[in-house]
Amino acid sequence: MTKRYDLIVFDWDGTVMDSTAVIATSIQSACRDLGLPVPSDEDARHVIGMGLVQALQHAVPAAPEHMYEPLADRYRHYFLSQDQTIPLFAGAADTIAELHAAGHQLAVATGKSRKGLDRVMDSSGLRAYFHASRTADETFSKPHPAMLLEIMDELGATPERTLMIGDTTHDLQMAVNAGVDAVGMTHGAHPEEQLRELKPLVLLDDFNGLRTWFRANA
Repeated sequence: MTKRYDLIVFDWDGTVMDSTAVIATSIQSACRDLGLPVPSDEDARHVIGMGLVQALQHAVPAAPEHMYEPLADRYRHYFLSQDQTIPLFAGAADTIAELHAAGHQLAVATGKSRKGLDRVMDSSGLRAYFHASRTADETFSKPHPAMLLEIMDELGATPERTLMIGDTTHDLQMAVNAGVDAVGMTHGAHPEEQLRELKPLVLLDDFNGLRTWFRANA
């Protein structure tokens, strides 16, 4: 079967790795430590996928500007104490390996820092499957299309032959802004009804469903 997509780009947190709860609680704990307003679970989850300082600015808008770097440091303290134990979603590794074996180019576009992405790609054993990646400290944060545009340029892919996989509206809006198709994963940070508003090709609950969809459509 002829491939529909040459390039498949994955978000990481909340899409490949089941890190939503750890990120949200790390934001909340950092705020408590510094005596700042603690965002609700919904607000803490909503900013997942953005670059860290941008995410904190949205989650804690009442914080003075000079507090965002200390807040980011406290967030890292909590997140890094747990990140080596955060699991991949069931079926993620097998699906990625299958796509790689089928000849697709694979990439990651993430709100993580380069250091953070390198660490989890190595610890997960998935680095060898990916041909390119962009992080929020290297270019514009989602939903700006720069991550996708830069990856496509690096790998020689066209928008009509590129697919974005993500769990947040930031991921799906980035895909819209870059002119590429998208699949939404409902097992991550943003609720299904919010993802649906951005009209992805399909919304899927887990990697078993994604793997089946890929076999028929990718």
